[in-house]
Amino acid sequence: MNDLEKALYEKSVPWTEIEFRTKNFWVFKDAYPVTPGHLLFVPTHKTEECVYACFEAAYKWGYNGIDNEYWDGFNIGQNCGIAAGQTVMYPHVHMIPRRTGDIDDPTGGIRSVIPARGNYKNKSVESISESANW
Repeated sequence: MNDLEKALYEKSVPWTEIEFRTKNFWVFKDAYPVTPGHLLFVPTHKTEECVYACFEAAYKWGYNGIDNEYWDGFNIGQNCGIAAGQTVMYPHVHMIPRRTGDIDDPTGGIRSVIPARGNYKNKSVESISESANW
């Protein structure tokens, strides 16, 4: 039994709708999709190799969706730790399809995880270097 099968058996992860399986990762439909087609790439083992395989597969899946005109773009991301919004404590990579017009202004893309800093072109947005206390 791999790490993922153990987590599914123990019900420590909420995923149920499997789209695709490989030796290194499984792909699930997100239970709370941000957009249609939102998928989770979940490593079968908690190793760098398997997590890297998730990112590579999510990237390929995203571009396949663009090439086949299912969506216009995509975001790939991973929440690592509670402070970053992680609620399921098993590694997984989100592939979120994006479509033209799905939000008013997509400028900054993934930067919008901190809403006030998302649009870096907006001159009223304070840059992190101006406010960071490194």
